[in-house]
Amino acid sequence: MAAKKPRIPTGFVLFDIVYEDGTRTSNRKVPAVEVSGLDKDEPARTFIEEQDRSIGEMSGAPRGPIKTIQRSSKTAKLKLRARAAG
Repeated sequence: MAAKKPRIPTGFVLFDIVYEDGTRTSNRKVPAVEVSGLDKDEPARTFIEEQDRSIGEMSGAPRGPIKTIQRSSKTAKLKLRARAAG
């Protein structure tokens, strides 16, 4: 019997971000491939910081540094799926 091929993660993982100035953003999408390694959620921080830098350059209003990052709740994921479905 042939061995199963390793599954490559697809889709997104959602994160809630709190910045040093107290502002909060919810349900930030990070590709699942970014957080599938041994570093857990640390690559998500790097990905989001890079996104923030890029958005700040385009808008002229840079974001402050990230204070905390955590995965969004299951409820948020269900709401996002429901919105995508119709």
